[in-house]
Amino acid sequence: MLLEKQQHKRKPEWLRKKISFSAQKDMDQLLNEVGIHTICQEAKCPNISECFAAKTATFLILGGICTRRCTYCNVTTGSPHAVNKEEIDQVTDAVKQLGLKFVVITSPARDDLKDGGAQQFFEVTQNVLKKIPGTQVELLVPDFQGDLDSVKTVANSGAVIVGHNIETVPRLYNIRKASIYQRSLDVLQEIKNYAPEGVKTKSAIMVGLGETQDEVVEVMKDLLAVDCKLLSIGQYLAPSHEYEKVVEYVTPEQFDTYKKIALDMGFEYVHASPYARSSYMAHEYVK
Repeated sequence: MLLEKQQHKRKPEWLRKKISFSAQKDMDQLLNEVGIHTICQEAKCPNISECFAAKTATFLILGGICTRRCTYCNVTTGSPHAVNKEEIDQVTDAVKQLGLKFVVITSPARDDLKDGGAQQFFEVTQNVLKKIPGTQVELLVPDFQGDLDSVKTVANSGAVIVGHNIETVPRLYNIRKASIYQRSLDVLQEIKNYAPEGVKTKSAIMVGLGETQDEVVEVMKDLLAVDCKLLSIGQYLAPSHEYEKVVEYVTPEQFDTYKKIALDMGFEYVHASPYARSSYMAHEYVK
């Protein structure tokens, strides 16, 4: 694997994506008008201009404040506000105005709520499906601290994909504050157990944090063992110097290797590239 050290070198050519702020302008305005957040904005996603220009977005419900302080994530940490029931209609209004047919909905961790926000996921999804027939919804959920009632709620929300990101290899789980590797696997397993037939689960891994190929392959095996067959693998990029440092810039060729390994192992769809994120080009996973 060819690696480049962050401390001494600029980002390699394949990681110099230009963000077009003009392409974001209309999308930003629409989202501000309906009063809804997107994870694209909160997490400073490198694909933001590309997705916004195509009028696609991942909606962030339950506010923009997370109860956990993961050292790789740019979402604000603090004491969240009360659940805003108005966002149930706000998300639906945004989907209508954008003309979306495939919608991704996620949230920060809400450990302050008894159900972790599961009921809000359910109500937002059901509202979109009832008011905009023909729309498909994907959920990207937190671990709900392993609460099975919450997992059951989102599994039966009507979403065609319910995802939960494993994020990294077990050895590096210290960066995922208040998270447990096995619990995340258990959440994915229970989603499959509770969901109607045909609902798929999905997960994502960041690379470039110092993991080895063997460790990534072991995570793939663990995901397949819980019947999770949709996978995204992308380069970790630090939001600023205050976050976990990038240990290595993984080459496009290595991403191709990861994709081939995963498909050969039995994954149904894999998006592996430097800019892959769990919700990027999400509609492709259901083709």
